[in-house]
Amino acid sequence: MEDLLPELCDQFPDLVQVVEPMFGNFGGRETFGGQIVTIKAFEDNSLVREQVALPGKGKVLVIDGGASMRRAMLGDMLAEKAEKNEWEGIIINGCLRDVNAIGQLDVGVQALGTHPMKTDKRGLGDLNVPVTFGGVTFVPGQYVYADNNGVLVSAEPLTLSAES
Repeated sequence: MEDLLPELCDQFPDLVQVVEPMFGNFGGRETFGGQIVTIKAFEDNSLVREQVALPGKGKVLVIDGGASMRRAMLGDMLAEKAEKNEWEGIIINGCLRDVNAIGQLDVGVQALGTHPMKTDKRGLGDLNVPVTFGGVTFVPGQYVYADNNGVLVSAEPLTLSAES
């Protein structure tokens, strides 16, 4: 399953929306996917802290950080919580920090880049609202898949058939 996204695009061309190529892969799990949980927050990761503390099996946290390149929406401690609570992955329209530690964790993490400064904790942000970036709208409850080839979204879960 190394190149999941090309296979999904070949098998389900009418069901997938491909996100513009904008993310780097930083987590220890290079291929991941699951049901979308969204957070919309600018330079405040309070909601990220709350969500990664909840069970995440079969889910991917999609964080719209407004493409901020001034603060990190995820660091090693929150990524460790995500791994412990079995989140499949985290996609950040923004930055992360502690890249070496996050790269050792069994959780998928994609982001625009890295920044060493943490966010403020003001308790601001919206949970499970549609968020749009990279030419695609991420709708809570729909599905997202990611690997080194990119990120794609589908309204329904996708499973490769044996013929592919």
